[in-house]
Amino acid sequence: MTFKAAAIQMCSGVDPEKNALDMVRLVREAAAEGAIYIQTPEMTGALQRDRQAMRAALRDETGDIIVSTARSLAQELGIHLHIGSTAIARNDGKIANRSFLFAPGGRQIASYDKIHMFDVDLDNGESWRESSAYEPGAEARVADLPFARLGFAICYDVRFPQLFRTEALAGAEILTVPAAFTRQTGEAHWEVLLRARAIENGAFVIAAAQGGVHEDGRETFGHSMIVDPWGKILASAGGTGEAVVFADIDIAAVKAARGKIPNLKNAREFTLDTVSDAAGGVAA
Repeated sequence: MTFKAAAIQMCSGVDPEKNALDMVRLVREAAAEGAIYIQTPEMTGALQRDRQAMRAALRDETGDIIVSTARSLAQELGIHLHIGSTAIARNDGKIANRSFLFAPGGRQIASYDKIHMFDVDLDNGESWRESSAYEPGAEARVADLPFARLGFAICYDVRFPQLFRTEALAGAEILTVPAAFTRQTGEAHWEVLLRARAIENGAFVIAAAQGGVHEDGRETFGHSMIVDPWGKILASAGGTGEAVVFADIDIAAVKAARGKIPNLKNAREFTLDTVSDAAGGVAA
């Protein structure tokens, strides 16, 4: 079947209540244009560098304003609403960077905790240690929707193709990458990574992103994007500020792409052999 999907670009601040209001406004805009699957970016609830302030605002799933607002919005608008992620207090006292997917009736279909932590030092002096705040997930996830099978990922996960291959082999036709990419890494790699994940898996990729200069001082790349299974960009936002981008998703295109390049079927098991000329010997 063919359906309309939307990727929402935000510039989330430090106040979850204000971000929830922004999310509602943008989701309503997307639904009014006929989108039945709508995705928001990573950290929809807040982008907050101050760890003490972030912890003070944390709630569990039952008390989080983004979760409760999204559930009500999905029910009211009759849409599948995918919250790219928000910070959630776990029962063990740790923090999860967690996605949520809600059905048109408001039922929570699935959640996914970001597996790969963004622990990097960039050339411009930016240093990030997600693992110091968040507990990584350990389980990939796919969800069956009435119109497609959907695979989950968040931001830095996009650099780990084995996650997407696992989901594609499990039948995922849409791969999702809600993100808050830094400007520097986004300029270098955002588009090429999204297109590569689409091409190598013969799947649609939908990636809602944060974009702009945020209240906490960080700058994100934006360019929310929808890519088809052949690697063609169907929709893309600008680099700064709010946006909603749309694409008509024809799931038959997945079967067609995988039929032309059946690399999921053609993959083979292999072993690895290491040889060495460490001594640097010279033939006599």
